[in-house]
Amino acid sequence: MGLLFPSSSYSTPGLCQSLAMLLPAGHLLSLLLVIGPGGTESGPRAPPQGCYAAEEAGEPTFRCSRAGLSAVPTGIPNDTRKLYLDANRLASVPAGAFQHLPVLEELDLSHNVLAHLSGAAFRGLAGTLRHLDLSANRLASVPVEAFVGLQIQVNLSANPWHCDCALQEVLRQVRLAPGTGTGIVCGPGARPDLVGQEFLPLAGQKELCGPGRGGAQRSPDVALLVTMGGWLALVGAYLAHYMWQNREDTRRPLKQAPRLPVRSEDSSTLSTMV
Repeated sequence: MGLLFPSSSYSTPGLCQSLAMLLPAGHLLSLLLVIGPGGTESGPRAPPQGCYAAEEAGEPTFRCSRAGLSAVPTGIPNDTRKLYLDANRLASVPAGAFQHLPVLEELDLSHNVLAHLSGAAFRGLAGTLRHLDLSANRLASVPVEAFVGLQIQVNLSANPWHCDCALQEVLRQVRLAPGTGTGIVCGPGARPDLVGQEFLPLAGQKELCGPGRGGAQRSPDVALLVTMGGWLALVGAYLAHYMWQNREDTRRPLKQAPRLPVRSEDSSTLSTMV
């Protein structure tokens, strides 16, 4: 008759105890990291419903178009070069939302309900991101900091822009996608005289930045001009005084040199010679 073992000896805790005695500590730790609570190996996280990974034109692509998302999804492969999050319900992009995607080149956030963009929304993408689509959202203003350092081509059309200083500064930081400039139109929240007008002609004619953001950047130039003007005025005044002084000197009669007194000895000598 064979030996009988209690059924509890085959439970997971008993198995782990046996493995602990047989395996070195390093191997045991590696094994425990891949064994889930149920004793099975955990697989890669599945993408959200409606999202899938693909390869388009030889580029790793992750598509989540029309997936009903209300937040930037997790589980995006870190080798993704093209990311499509268009036609969802995204209302904001938080700081560092894509910083785990070190080779991301193209990002489509169009046709959402974006009304807020963090100043650090695209942190970590300065060296890779080339194309950004923010069209057809609810953006009235965006922080300039979100685009500093990015070498991107961006689509900003079909948003209710306030047409303010921030937007003017953004346009100095980025390049617009071809054919999208006419779609940047001042929305209901803009000044009454700007509502419904295209922003690009206005930005070229008016300086919308006051003494705050844009004015602070130009204040050193103004101070330099004032200083140079002051120096030029002083030089001009000195030259005018110098020329006037010379003219006055030329008008004065020349003074005769004083005659030296003649000594008596010299005069007697002179008479003898005569």
